[in-house]
Amino acid sequence: MTKLYADAGTSWSKVLEIYRDKEELNSSPLVNIDNLESYLVYNNGKKYTDSQGNVYNGRTFLLPTEKFSSMDIMLDGATGHMVKQKIIPGGKYQNEIVSLAYGIRKKVKDLENATIIDIGSRDLKWVNFENGKYKDLDWNGNCGSVTGATVDMLCKYYNLDPHTLTPQKDKIAVTCGVFAMEKIMDSLISDSTPGVAIAQYIHGIAHNAWIFAKKPEKVYLSGGFCMNNCFIESLKFYCEVIPVGRFILIEGLY
Repeated sequence: MTKLYADAGTSWSKVLEIYRDKEELNSSPLVNIDNLESYLVYNNGKKYTDSQGNVYNGRTFLLPTEKFSSMDIMLDGATGHMVKQKIIPGGKYQNEIVSLAYGIRKKVKDLENATIIDIGSRDLKWVNFENGKYKDLDWNGNCGSVTGATVDMLCKYYNLDPHTLTPQKDKIAVTCGVFAMEKIMDSLISDSTPGVAIAQYIHGIAHNAWIFAKKPEKVYLSGGFCMNNCFIESLKFYCEVIPVGRFILIEGLY
């Protein structure tokens, strides 16, 4: 029987299904999901070892949370928003920042002095390691709020591809998505183009993340902004950046 783990985000949800052999997939809880293959991200033969030492194959899906929420499935383990009701009896719900810390320890075996930052649609969280041990952490759902969601909405409104934005040395100082809208509009009135204004806003998000995480020299970057080159290059104005993908929280679940 397959096992399912999920990181249910505000905009996007990540689902990992692990299994011993391909025949188990014929009775997978996901088998009746429409267009399932279109959400498949990884199916590359990676091996997954659970807490009991059992070794599995795995496949990973990235779904809009609206789609994930409507799916009639039950999970062996999960983290994220509004997902507790989908966990099987005896299954595990784990706090997101705990999943982040466990996940990066699996991903980076020689982790020494560094900070892992996870930033997505609505919040920002980080964990700091010193000499390979947990030292400090924090989680901000206010001034980190609506960051990714605001970028998505702005890019859709102005018909821009967020992956093609050019990093800007100037930044729009922001504390949340609501205030950012006003600052961006001010920038546009001052003859800035939408692409430049949004890139300046993204720089502002990167700067805030770095300040909030206590100005680390090295950052492992998790979450949706791993896919945004403008954000990565903006964060590099302040520190070394190593993107580690969107699935670190799931790595910390099994």
